[in-house]
Amino acid sequence: MPAACVRSTNLVDITNYVMLEYGQPMHAFDQRYVKGGKIVVCNAKDGETITTLDGQERKLSPEMLIIADAEKPIAVAGVMGGEYSGIMDDTNTVIFESAYFEPVQVRRTAKKLGMRTDASARYEKGLDPDGCPRTLKRAMELVELLGAGEPVAEFIEVDNRTAKPAEIPFDPDWINRFLGTEISREEMVKTLESLEIQVKGDVCVSPTFRIDLERPADIAEEVARIYGYNNIPSTVIRGVAKAQLTPQQQFLRKAEQVIVGLGYYGTLTYSFTSPKCFDRIGLPADSKLRKTITITNPLGEDTSIMRTTTLPCMLDVLATNYKNRNAAVALYEIGKEYLPTGPDTLPEEPNRLTIGMYGGTADFFALKGAVDALMKELHLPKCTYVRPAEADAAFEECCALHPGRSAVIFCGETPVGYLGELHPTVQKTYGIGTRTYVAKLLIQEMAALANPEITYQPLPKFPAITRDLSILCEDAMPVGKLEETIEQAAGKLLEQVTLFDVYKGDQIAAGMKSVSFSLRLRSHEGTLTDEQADAAMKRVLKALAGIGASLRE
Repeated sequence: MPAACVRSTNLVDITNYVMLEYGQPMHAFDQRYVKGGKIVVCNAKDGETITTLDGQERKLSPEMLIIADAEKPIAVAGVMGGEYSGIMDDTNTVIFESAYFEPVQVRRTAKKLGMRTDASARYEKGLDPDGCPRTLKRAMELVELLGAGEPVAEFIEVDNRTAKPAEIPFDPDWINRFLGTEISREEMVKTLESLEIQVKGDVCVSPTFRIDLERPADIAEEVARIYGYNNIPSTVIRGVAKAQLTPQQQFLRKAEQVIVGLGYYGTLTYSFTSPKCFDRIGLPADSKLRKTITITNPLGEDTSIMRTTTLPCMLDVLATNYKNRNAAVALYEIGKEYLPTGPDTLPEEPNRLTIGMYGGTADFFALKGAVDALMKELHLPKCTYVRPAEADAAFEECCALHPGRSAVIFCGETPVGYLGELHPTVQKTYGIGTRTYVAKLLIQEMAALANPEITYQPLPKFPAITRDLSILCEDAMPVGKLEETIEQAAGKLLEQVTLFDVYKGDQIAAGMKSVSFSLRLRSHEGTLTDEQADAAMKRVLKALAGIGASLRE
């Protein structure tokens, strides 16, 4: 397609404009550099090179498609023209090229050459094979309108296509079932033919510019969008199971709702950490928690292993808040720990609820009260608190806690976590200048013990009797042991026992303390008499005497 009396700038602009207008890339060759006066589309030879329009010499390989003249490559097909294939200031005869190249082949060539051009981007997505003559005629029209040259009606057209237009089954009944509509066959045919989709019996023939039409669902979509999505009635999806939370997910969500309701703010930390975190919490050198999963390609030493305990992550967050002069914080995190199971097996990934607080009203009993409230709302059995040194299943992280202000939490015989004040040495290591309190709870173990069923209990019909009891015992005696003894001795008449005072002072012998409880007694069979209440109290005092505790005079 030669053109004489050329204005070079306009011709390049025309090819670019047509590409934007029609989506079809074009190229303009200077006829002087097309040796032999012919253009050949073929595969490159092994070791062949070409200098492209950007001035870079590129090595070609046999799987790459090129445009060549009688002697050499003059363009990489679908990607970029050669250095001497462009339009010069003294160009007087131009050949316009408009072609269709296979999308996958163009993408592979562009990727291997490390090139990404406007032309290759369009070819990769697929073009209309019948669009080449249309874009070529449009370019000629612009040449004539802009006075950029004199078009010469010489066209060379080569069509090597073997594939036929896509034929897609057409079943109006299936389309109606698929869409949930009642559209007549005649209306569907009219709609499709208005989109240049021919309907021949039970087959739809897609036009060449609709490369997206491949299957019956595509035909149904064309019918639906012209019919109007707002005209299609809403229906419930068929054959899909109703999604619902698993019991574990429900328990986890309930735990988070409760802890938020208690005034704690959620945090989120990375699951990978530094091996140094174990030294910072004083973990023994032979601790099994030091056996970690190492990340093959870590971001750095500080993120080189998967955590086996969430405690250091919470302490990092507390330390950051303290350094930022936040006077009081109460935080929680629900996150996973990664416990190795073997060299070639995936680790266990249990969920943990970690709590941290300092400042304000934070103390051991505030944290214990929050844990008690959480256990109650999650319908767990009554918890007991045991000193880490006395617990058969002590947590190794308890070495980071104050030995006299920490406890392991048991539900029945199962350890479900720990809580306590941070050890002064660890507190200093993290740079926190005030007493800090932490807790960690085992979500899976708690979920297994929880009773999600709520049983209705009618209001009591008979009045209760309240008796106060002040017990004198050794200072080392755990209050929990006293409470457990009272509950076992009082039996079914005991409805509630509440600790309301612990006294140590001049009126008490050295090494002793006074612990006061309020006992609420009630019978569900009739009004409780003083004799019944007194008998229960005698049993309690006898049981307390058995563990070395006596009634305070």
